[in-house]
Amino acid sequence: MINKKVFIVAEVGINHNGDMSLARDSIFAAAEAGADSVKFQNYKTEDFVTDLNLSFEYQSQGKTVKESQYNMFKRCELNREQLIYLKEQCDLAGVMFQSTPTSVEGIADLQSIGCQILKNGSDYLTNLRLIRAMGETGLKTILSTGMSTLSEIDNAVRAFRETGNENLMLLHCTSSYPTPAEDVNLARISTLREAFSVEVGFSDHTNGTTAAVGATILGAQWVEKHFTLSKDLPGPDHWFSMDALELRELVSSVRVAEKMLGASAVGPTPSESLGRRDFRLSCVAARDIPKGESIMPSDITFQRPGDGIAPVHEGMLVGLKLTRGIKKGQKFEKRHFDG
Repeated sequence: MINKKVFIVAEVGINHNGDMSLARDSIFAAAEAGADSVKFQNYKTEDFVTDLNLSFEYQSQGKTVKESQYNMFKRCELNREQLIYLKEQCDLAGVMFQSTPTSVEGIADLQSIGCQILKNGSDYLTNLRLIRAMGETGLKTILSTGMSTLSEIDNAVRAFRETGNENLMLLHCTSSYPTPAEDVNLARISTLREAFSVEVGFSDHTNGTTAAVGATILGAQWVEKHFTLSKDLPGPDHWFSMDALELRELVSSVRVAEKMLGASAVGPTPSESLGRRDFRLSCVAARDIPKGESIMPSDITFQRPGDGIAPVHEGMLVGLKLTRGIKKGQKFEKRHFDG
């Protein structure tokens, strides 16, 4: 399951275009780029659209395309046999297989092939019947919160927890493709964590890696990004999805951000140890002081390196009588005051 490092998901979604060879190649490319998981969608088109007159306009291969929503989604449906195949390919590639179902039957298909995590899309956050069915499986479930009010998220969380399942994560998400910087609102990651006492991740629809890195620093435990083998492939999502080189950059950037985040305890790091000795200050004589004189505050100044008596302890030297002389700039040591 998910470990302490940020879990990175390559969202192929419908970018396989109904072609299992393209889907397989996408899995291996995402794995090679460093993704932890590859996600698809196992919907039935009739679960959410039946009106052939409902159209969708999108960018594809540099052109504006308008087509029936039903036809667009229908050609990218995945049946159970295809899900089994994709799960096998993910296992071979060493990444976790995931998919987003839109029905109880879809959930059952995922359970039957050994899926470890369920994902509910932002468009289905208000489908409390499906969310309860996810909760009843006992599996870890990810609820994406794009387009939602806090009240709608609360209803979804309550519905899930009513099943007795507490294995829940919320994804902060802005359902805008690509998301402009002013609409990313990464501060909501903390809001969701505090409001619902859950793990929180980030479904990233921005261009580039900046938002994913920011989410990591703010404590996101999951980063999801749309993925394609080529932005030039036909279809509605390819043009704004990350390709393999961009995904590799995102993975690298997130892993560096994790290292930079580090530990919350305050103290010198291992890499600072040498500098702490070389660049900190020690108490030294401000002038040549002969044997037998008592140390005055004006007799003490501070110089590098910091391997002597620290400035914070200068008060302990004041009033002590020298048993041997000390030269200007020489560090005060215990031997200067021994009998």
